[in-house]
Amino acid sequence: MKKGVKKITEKYVTEKTFESNMTNIAKSFARVEESLKNQNLITEMILKEIRQIHEDNKYFRSSISNLNIDGLSYDRKIEDLKNRVERLETKIK
Repeated sequence: MKKGVKKITEKYVTEKTFESNMTNIAKSFARVEESLKNQNLITEMILKEIRQIHEDNKYFRSSISNLNIDGLSYDRKIEDLKNRVERLETKIK
C-alpha cells in the first residue's frame, strides 16, 4: 500500500501544521535515542563477553604452557633414563 503525499494548498505554514511536524520530529528523535541506548547496552554486553573470553584464553594458554614445559622436562628425564639403561646394558654384555 503506497502512501501518498498530501498536496498542500496553503501558501504559508500554519502554527498547527508547524507544531504537528515538530511533534513528529521530536518522536523521531526519541526513537533514534532509544535505539542508540539499546545499541549501547548490546555493545557493552558484547565487550564484557569478549573481555571474559580473552581472560579465559590467557588462563588456558598459561595452563597449557606450564603443562608443555612439564611435559618437555619429563621427556628429557625419560631420554636420560633410556640412555643410562642402554649404557648399563652395554656394560653387562
